[in-house]
Amino acid sequence: MSLTKLLVPTHTQMLGALSNWLKKAQEQMPKADAEALLSKRLAPDMFPLSTQIRFACVQAQEAIFRLKGEAFPKSIGELLEEGRNAGERPGSLADAQTRIDETIALLGILASDALDVKPDMPLVHELPNGMILDLTAEQYARDWALAQFYFHIMIAYSILRSENIELGKADYVAHMFPYIRPETLPKG
Repeated sequence: MSLTKLLVPTHTQMLGALSNWLKKAQEQMPKADAEALLSKRLAPDMFPLSTQIRFACVQAQEAIFRLKGEAFPKSIGELLEEGRNAGERPGSLADAQTRIDETIALLGILASDALDVKPDMPLVHELPNGMILDLTAEQYARDWALAQFYFHIMIAYSILRSENIELGKADYVAHMFPYIRPETLPKG
């Protein structure tokens, strides 16, 4: 499977799911309570929901530019900074939806082979703490880009669930519904 066909649909589907979860939160709570969700955390030493949303977007965007061998645009740095400071300035649900929409739009304009570099292409990934990972493009996509993306998506889901937003497995895998054989749907 090509890296484009692996990453782009995965990122698009799950960011769409995240967007829908936030919409459900807005539908289920008074506006002020829904907005307050952005400051909620699973644990005191974890980033809040607003950061998890932004960092999921960062992971999707970074993968694009890293695999294409291009410098990150200024917008990724701004998104990271927003995320790091979201404890003090969580923004609004509208801001979060905008970040998700921007990321999905970026994914949507990629050519069908945009990320299809040689799987064994060397890739150097420096972490903010100074550690450097030496990976191949395939290792980066599989072991870092997807893992980090899903981490932030799952933390966002978990925060929403812990705040009693009515979400279930169907909300998490809504992208799978088109694959269900109609005759196998539960009756009644």
